[in-house]
Amino acid sequence: MQSKDIIRIQVSPEREIVLLGTAHISQESIDLVKETIAAEKPDCVCVELDENRLKALEDTDRWKNLNIKEVLKKKQMSSLIVNLILASYQKRMGESTGVEPGSELKAAVEGARACNANLVLADRDVKITLRRTWASTPFFRKFKLLATLLGTLFETEEISEEELSKMREQDTLSVMLDDFGKAFPEIKQILISERDQFLAGRIMKAEGGKVLAVVGAGHLPGIKNIIENNTETPPEEDLCKIPPSSHLGTIIGWGIPAAIILSLVYIGVKLGPEAFADNIVFWILATGLPAAFGTICALAHPLAIIAALFLAPITTLHPLIGVGMFTAFIQAYFCPPRVFEMETATEDLWKPSRWWKNRFTRVFLAFIFPGLPTTIGSFIGMGKIANTIFS
Repeated sequence: MQSKDIIRIQVSPEREIVLLGTAHISQESIDLVKETIAAEKPDCVCVELDENRLKALEDTDRWKNLNIKEVLKKKQMSSLIVNLILASYQKRMGESTGVEPGSELKAAVEGARACNANLVLADRDVKITLRRTWASTPFFRKFKLLATLLGTLFETEEISEEELSKMREQDTLSVMLDDFGKAFPEIKQILISERDQFLAGRIMKAEGGKVLAVVGAGHLPGIKNIIENNTETPPEEDLCKIPPSSHLGTIIGWGIPAAIILSLVYIGVKLGPEAFADNIVFWILATGLPAAFGTICALAHPLAIIAALFLAPITTLHPLIGVGMFTAFIQAYFCPPRVFEMETATEDLWKPSRWWKNRFTRVFLAFIFPGLPTTIGSFIGMGKIANTIFS
């Protein structure tokens, strides 16, 4: 077949790699994938998917089967929120174009199975990509990254023809990551170049005389360059390795609680039990009341509000435990999301007026809302302790 979206690379007399660049929100690409597989009859089909994304495409009832309490127990709430934001973003793109994102990749999987070709899921797990991105982002830039990600929920402008054209050349995930790469040049290597290397590595390792690789058109130049030049790609273990947390973040995370506890001990020893009790009570009120206020703003269960009041003074002294973990779990336990609310979560997420009406998204609010006021209260409490010591 001849098409501007198809690149043929003759690796050897017995082996050919065919790269098919798709527009992930285009019906034409769905048809092209089906026609190409039927015409080429490849021995192997490589698809720009990882195992979790394939399950998400094939399991339309995945939200019904989600146990949010288990997610909270395993401390995976942050990952779930990010995945839901990505899913919400892709749903919006699909509604704007009339084609569900990933439909052509699903068609490639079905085509490979129909012609008994080997199926290779060639993309890196998106969770690893996001975790590598987070770990490699400088400490103070993490806040901007979070704000940028959350900001996608409040975009209300209609998508322009130029943006639609761009999305037809890439998958919505690549468009989103490409935008992040421009805003955060220090992580562009992880978001864009590494995926090209990972995809090319798996395609080159695929078995068969004729290998068909179905990828977003935005990946074609990078993959083509690597394969044609026989460029050695890094081992998958290196591309999937999560960098350790920055020393600055670790020092700040553990150093501040240690300084607070030592300061309270110093006050008790040098200034007496009355000054010690005064600062302890102030710390409890300065952190507990704002946490309770944030939980109230989430319209959470009364027991979640009480838990925020009493647990925030403790969780603020541990960098790995947040009060939101407890308030969200209590909210999910006493007000479990209903099935239909979990199914509409990706739509409700980008409509703030629905956040408090949907029990599923309200669990997220109970997780997020106590955090910021508690942080502010912590600084007020630290100010009180410092003033006691230096006065």
